[in-house]
Amino acid sequence: MGGCAKEDVSYLDRRFSKKVRDNVHGNIYLDPLSLKFVDTEEFQRLRDLKQLGLTYMVYPGAVHSRFEHSLGVFSLAGEAVHRIKAQQGSELGIDNLDIQTVKLAGLLHDVGHGPFSHMFEHEFLHQISHGIKWRHEDMSVRMIDHIVDFHHIDIDAECLKKAKEMVIASTEHVSHRSVNEKHFLYDIVANGRNGIDVDKFDYIVRDSRACGLGCSFQIERLMDSMRVMGDEICYRDKDYLTIFKLFSSRADLHRTVYTHAKVKAIELMFVDSLIKADDYLQISSKIQDPAEFWKIDDSILKTIEVSHEQELKEARDLILRIRKRDLYQFCNEFSVPKDKLEHFKDITPQDIVCSQGNGDITLKEEDVAVCNVKIDLTRGRSNPLENFLYYQDFESNEKFPVHDYRISHLLPAFCEDRIVRVYSKNPDLVKTVSEAFENFQLKTYGMKAQKTSNKDIPKIVENLELAC
Repeated sequence: MGGCAKEDVSYLDRRFSKKVRDNVHGNIYLDPLSLKFVDTEEFQRLRDLKQLGLTYMVYPGAVHSRFEHSLGVFSLAGEAVHRIKAQQGSELGIDNLDIQTVKLAGLLHDVGHGPFSHMFEHEFLHQISHGIKWRHEDMSVRMIDHIVDFHHIDIDAECLKKAKEMVIASTEHVSHRSVNEKHFLYDIVANGRNGIDVDKFDYIVRDSRACGLGCSFQIERLMDSMRVMGDEICYRDKDYLTIFKLFSSRADLHRTVYTHAKVKAIELMFVDSLIKADDYLQISSKIQDPAEFWKIDDSILKTIEVSHEQELKEARDLILRIRKRDLYQFCNEFSVPKDKLEHFKDITPQDIVCSQGNGDITLKEEDVAVCNVKIDLTRGRSNPLENFLYYQDFESNEKFPVHDYRISHLLPAFCEDRIVRVYSKNPDLVKTVSEAFENFQLKTYGMKAQKTSNKDIPKIVENLELAC
């Protein structure tokens, strides 16, 4: 029997665990099986992947890593399943194998991430993979198998299988499980049913703290409220607003941190740099092979920056521009009208160039960068809170939905924003690109939805520079 044997209770005894001090959750105790994964070069690589990618170039404190986050999710996953077992373990049949499996899923859920967080997956590979669909969750599963095989980790086959299923539960949610399969366990780390999971619990608090922002979301309140009813984790009805704060805090982070106008300018430049460097460094050729993929981390920026190879000159020049703060210049943005969201398609540089009026300067697509930003509460235009079931108190055996109008009339009636930002790659073309962007809005929507006029653009650029 492998390392997840039911009779092996060593992971419950701190004498056999390794203590790690975390600045968010305090002491985290790693059990022997988890340590076998942590003490591999593939997992240690997460120390060299910044949780928020290039955000640290705008928010200097955002230098925490995927390593810290993974330990945090491991800790919260273990705490969640332990609390459920303490309250309902006998009726739910939760055993030590279940506890170890959930903890492993929390520990390993991000082991397949690429350099600079989601930018690698959603921006770089999206442009260069030519239709190939690649998700870090799928790579995490392949990486887990690679670690087990390469390092000969002794682990129960069922434990391994279920842990991998839990990692991809939010992307390939399986709704046809029997009650005996303890479906609720699959909602703890990556919840595809309603989007509330310990992964969000950790990164919302951790990212807010690293960026110097306040966070009104209370992890402890929801952890205390978890109760399994009908193979589904439910919460007390009085915690409705706490759950709303979870999703609204996430949306605030997206608006103020993850999609900050200057963060996106830097990301656009670095993606262009990676694309120019790809033929020489063969970055994209490594995305399917775990044995090669784990060797790619955030140090790729420095590799390009210090290289003397002529093949990397264009990529190197872009990084030098980032270092000198000679960034792509923000021209303007607009929020897509609510009635146009259903059929909205991402705006491209070609759309902007084709909207140029008569003038002395003729724009080319390579002069323009466009960032299409989506901010929601995890369910697009749908309210994620409508997917939750609640109970009244711990004596109650009935679960029920709670509708917004029963809670507050101040809750949002709409749950998604689409923002289009346009940048000029050449600072001398800001006015020309801005006018073309304005023409595009008039042609497409019959109005200028942007927040400012062209005369305000120099002031916007100045303010963005001062902000950083």
